[in-house]
Parts: sequence; structure tokens; C-alpha cells
Amino acid sequence: MKIPIKNIWWLMLYASDLGDAKNKSLLSIEDLPEEIPDLIGEILSKTVENRLRRQLTYSFKEKKAVLNRVRGKINHLITYRKKLLSKGQIACQFNELTVDNIRNRYVRTALEKISRIIKSKSLSNKCRTLSKDLFIKGVTGPVPTFREISNERYGRNDQADKEMITVAKLAMDLCIPNEDEGAKEVLNPEKCEYWMRALYEKAIGNFYKFHLDFENWKVKTSKKLNWSISNPTDGISEIFPTMKTDIVLDNFKESKRIVIDTKFTSIFTKTNFKDKSLKTNYIYQLYAYLMSQQETEDPLNKNSAGMLLHPAIGENIDESANIQGHEMKFSTVDLTQNHYEIKKRLLELIS
Repeated sequence: MKIPIKNIWWLMLYASDLGDAKNKSLLSIEDLPEEIPDLIGEILSKTVENRLRRQLTYSFKEKKAVLNRVRGKINHLITYRKKLLSKGQIACQFNELTVDNIRNRYVRTALEKISRIIKSKSLSNKCRTLSKDLFIKGVTGPVPTFREISNERYGRNDQADKEMITVAKLAMDLCIPNEDEGAKEVLNPEKCEYWMRALYEKAIGNFYKFHLDFENWKVKTSKKLNWSISNPTDGISEIFPTMKTDIVLDNFKESKRIVIDTKFTSIFTKTNFKDKSLKTNYIYQLYAYLMSQQETEDPLNKNSAGMLLHPAIGENIDESANIQGHEMKFSTVDLTQNHYEIKKRLLELIS
């Protein structure tokens, strides 16, 4: 059985930077997973139209050219080899302002790609037209790599660009399953673990940030934990592994802490003695998260609970045990259900 593509889009919505807890405008989008491409396409086209009305961001680009006057730095080697001075010319290397930069190229590609999965013909044509408009204005370079766009830094005056790139990233992500596996489904979780693992972890963390009452709850993702080490040798800090949890939920009203470790694999494995068995190394990992923090001054660590949260196909698992004063839950969320059931399930797991 496979996961419906609309549920993958739903996870992508949360995993994106638009899934920030303060962005409550997403409440209308997250309840319409089948329409997410159209809604994101609408947001992207509007942000691009605003940038075109105001002015696209310019960047300096290094350029080399043979000129009849000095501009920037002189390339003495080429000037000498080609005997340019005798022709009244000189080889120069200089910076030139251009709209053909990483941000604009990424947005042009995002418009083009999302136009292929948008249901509305008029909106699809609008996205393609805007992509062509960017090309006509000089945004003609190659598609930036993921590393290039991730390395972009935004200053105080770049907020409009930041918003545009945030939506463009989500638009690009929405197109990935369609390009790889067709327009309706993606592969079983076990067969696409490397692609889905980070998406699943970030989506679950942002889901709780988005839906939990911030007055009673505090959600931390990728929290680094400290080992309770005494009498360390000089070099132990260089070789000792770090410990980092996926999600930590603190409920101040009820004075409880839930440490969640997300795994985008089956919750069970087969052994020589059992057809279904929890994976030992995952239990050890969760046990280490809970027990290693008992001696800290934080009172929430004294009776903190842990949860292994796996995806599932067609079933929900709910098992738990109390180990040395800490409740450990082993749970799954069925990603083949509709998004209302998935939302309800995730909230019930921490109640």
C-alpha cells in the first residue's frame, strides 16, 4: 500500500518554513491538502508580482570582457597574449549589477515547475507567464543547487525576498514526488526512507509548534542534551558522541515533559524468536535520552516520558511500559488516513 500524495503535501506544508507557529494564516491551507499546490501557486504568483512591480533584487556578478577602456581590474595576461593594446583594447574583470542571481533563478524555476501540478488552468498559465516574464527581464541562468539556495543569507532589507524564497522552496518540494513517482502516490516509507526521514521529523515538530497552546506548551526541536560525565580524561570531549533529541514537548501547566524520537521506518522487526519485535537499538536510544538527564537540575527530567513515533500503513500501534520511573510509549501514526484523522491522532498521542 502507498501513501496518498495529498498527505505528503500536508507533511511538506508543516515541514516548510511556512509552518512556523506564528503563521496562523496556514489554518485555511492545512485543511485543504488536495488544493495545497494551487494555494501555494497563488501565494507564489502574488509575491512574484509584487516583486516585479517594486523591482527585482539585483546582485553583483563577476564578468570578464574586452573593453576599450579600463573597468575594474586589468587582466594583464590576456591583454598581453592577445596584443589588445595595439588594437586600443584591454581585458578587464569587473562586477556588474544583474537580476540573473540565485534567488530570482530559483523563483523562476519554482513557478515553472508548480504550474505543472496546479489544477486551475488560469493559475497554471499565470505561473508560466510570470516565469517567462522573469526570463525576459534577464533571469536566464541555470537552476541553483540546493546548497546554493540554502546558503543565501537575508538582511533587514531582504524580507520580501525571504518570503518569496520560502514559498518557492515549498513549491519546489511539492513537485518532487510527482517528478519521481507520478502524480498520485509515492513509494512505501521503507523504500524512500532517505528522502522522507528529515521531512517527517521536521513536519511532526512543526505540527506541535503550530497546534499546541504556547501559553501551556513549549516545543523544542533538535535539542542537544548533555551527558552527566564525571572525572573526564583530557581527550574525552573530542571523541564522545553528542546526544540530540528530535522533539521535546514541555507542558508547564501539568509539569510534564515528553521526549519524542521520530523514525521513518517500520516500528517492528522480525527476530529468530518473534515475528514482531520492537527494535532494540531504538529502545536503548530513547532510554538514554531519559535516564541521562535525571541528575540535572531541571525538575521536568525527573519523571519525563519518552515516545518512539513511527509512521504506519493501515494501522495504529499504541503500547507503553514504565521503566525505572519513566513511561516509554511505542506509537505509530497511519499516514494513509485523511488529514483530519492524522491531526487528531498526533494530538491524542500527547494528551
